[in-house]
Amino acid sequence: MANTPLYSLQLNTREYFNYKTFCLFVTLKLITNYTKISILLMAKNILIIEDDAEILRVLETVLTFHDFEVTGLDRTDDIIAAVKNYNPDLVLTDYMLPGLNGGRICQLIKGNEDTRHIPVILISAYHEQAIALVNFGYDAFVPKPFDVNKLVKTINRFLN
Repeated sequence: MANTPLYSLQLNTREYFNYKTFCLFVTLKLITNYTKISILLMAKNILIIEDDAEILRVLETVLTFHDFEVTGLDRTDDIIAAVKNYNPDLVLTDYMLPGLNGGRICQLIKGNEDTRHIPVILISAYHEQAIALVNFGYDAFVPKPFDVNKLVKTINRFLN
């Protein structure tokens, strides 16, 4: 029986049922593990809105290095459309921007039922105004100049 191919074995009903159940269990276990791995390997999407080209380039480079999918914009006049278009897991926005400022961007994201679940991190050189800016509803505030490692830790806090 050790060298007999499985398809030629004569299994009784109970043995056949146990064999099929075992195969189904193994298949489901493989699919479940594959799905968990796939979810873990999926890069998180970050939408950055920053009008300073140098800072935007640094943010894109650093976050891409840390395995995030990054989309950078230098401005937006319709943040809800941008969020729906890019489908970010997190928005990182400067406060001082042409058009909509970062505070208004935050208010619009947090005020929309479809987007309010998205974490928003506000970055600004105006850290003394951070307390006043809290009314915009951001999830975290990072002062400029920022420590890249602290910024990545802050982002990971919301995405993990």
